[in-house]
Amino acid sequence: MTSSTTERPAAAQAPDVTLSCRLCGSTDLRSFVDLGATPPCELFLTADALERAEATFPLHPRVCGSCLLVQLPPLIDPGETFTEYAYFSSFSSSWVEHARRFVDAAVERAGLTTDSLVVEAASNDGYLLQHVVARGIRALGVEPSVNVGEAARAKGVPTLTAFLSPDTGATVRATHGPAALVVANNVFAHIPDVAGFAQGLRAMVADDGWVSIEVQHLLTLVRLRQFDTIYHEHFQYYTVATAQRALAAGGLDLVDVELVPTHGGSIRLWARPRELGAAPGPAVAAVLAEEAAAGLDTVEGHAGFARDVSRIRNDLMRFLIDAADAGRTVVGYGAPGKGNTLLNYCGIRPDLLAYTVDRNPYKHGRFTPGTRIPIHAPERIEADRPDYVLVLPWNLREEITAQLAPVVGRWGGKLVFPIPALEVVDPVGRT
Repeated sequence: MTSSTTERPAAAQAPDVTLSCRLCGSTDLRSFVDLGATPPCELFLTADALERAEATFPLHPRVCGSCLLVQLPPLIDPGETFTEYAYFSSFSSSWVEHARRFVDAAVERAGLTTDSLVVEAASNDGYLLQHVVARGIRALGVEPSVNVGEAARAKGVPTLTAFLSPDTGATVRATHGPAALVVANNVFAHIPDVAGFAQGLRAMVADDGWVSIEVQHLLTLVRLRQFDTIYHEHFQYYTVATAQRALAAGGLDLVDVELVPTHGGSIRLWARPRELGAAPGPAVAAVLAEEAAAGLDTVEGHAGFARDVSRIRNDLMRFLIDAADAGRTVVGYGAPGKGNTLLNYCGIRPDLLAYTVDRNPYKHGRFTPGTRIPIHAPERIEADRPDYVLVLPWNLREEITAQLAPVVGRWGGKLVFPIPALEVVDPVGRT
């Protein structure tokens, strides 16, 4: 956990009695970190929108004093964000490979055959289910975003355009039969109705089937100061303990957990229908003990994070201002949702970060929400030869360093990683 302080910890402040926990209903909610007010992180602006106002919403997660779920109030409507979505999973080659490895392991664990059905909630552009289809196993994606669902179908992945709810889950089961495996990767944090989503998962999975969920681990978020993964699309932030409670609300028992490195540190939860009576394995107890040792089994143990976040902001702003004063050029790499939390919280504008680039053509010619930084194709970096490249999707550090080393290495450019602490790196190892 973070270092101690003599100041009154944020997590011990008086509860915000007008709010209530979406998991247990308690009104005892305490401040975790206050990141100000920002626009929704995936609502990239077109050029003709630059002269119009943007809606902003408080970005202030709280921790529940009763069940310890860290959560944001549901200030945005998921339908407005996810009907047309700017994030396509397949633009990260390492993420596609991660999905392939997962499918290989899941086939063994769940004993999948060509007669089995695999359903993925929030299946995006078919990045994962394409590997299931390639094995000749029946697959169905449930994806609310029209544009990325179309991309999945173009890959041969059957996709239902819908948000997962108990009713959607029941319809999927009635139409396609029970699923031997239900997958929900990087979506468990994106839904405000935690219990309803878990019930939707239970509705789809066979009575002897498996549910697999990947979601960022709050323990890693705190240890590595990953505050930029807090944004309005993420309604809650899980420990294994709180995820176990959320799954139980849907009739699912947590039986196993894996720690995986994706998104800066995630947990892969394996659950089964409660009727099976499956007991948690030793890995569950081990991670619960690690969370308790870090203090995350108490409200007070969540304190100190806000102070660490402000230190990261100060260090990054000092670097950017010093670079500008010295006549050095700094541009960004990537336009992820997490990058927009960082840019808005720090108050970074085009005077300090001239532009950023992204591999996703959907974002080219658009501007980051709030900070209004232009987004270009990656080739712009080689054309301009900046002194520094600020890497916003730091969770893809290895992949991006390999991509940029032969590019910025031609003129001696350096990469800048802001989290967990400011680090300036020569990607080709020069001294």
